Amino acid sequence: MVGVDISQQFHVARAVNYRGIVVGDPLTFENNEEGFNRFLEWINKLKGKNSLDTTIVGMEPTGHYWIDLSKWLPNEKIDIVTVNPHLVKKIKKIEITLSPK
Repeated sequence: MVGVDISQQFHVARAVNYRGIVVGDPLTFENNEEGFNRFLEWINKLKGKNSLDTTIVGMEPTGHYWIDLSKWLPNEKIDIVTVNPHLVKKIKKIEITLSPK
């Protein structure tokens, strides 16, 4: 699973395996085709290095900045899911509450 933090010019991606363990370093990439191709290369390297065979990309539908990436990924045979921003906010509150002090 790859989570992408969407913004106007640059997106930031972070990958986790099926157990929720972070794999690899985060990637910052531009919101254009060149950046999308860097993102795809990053995904494929992580898949090879960690013996993973499927990819799902999750993102918050922030403004209209997510649309180009969400249309580009299926052409590369990558499934996408959009995540409700209100749920993300609630999860962050729960994580802060449960984190050890």
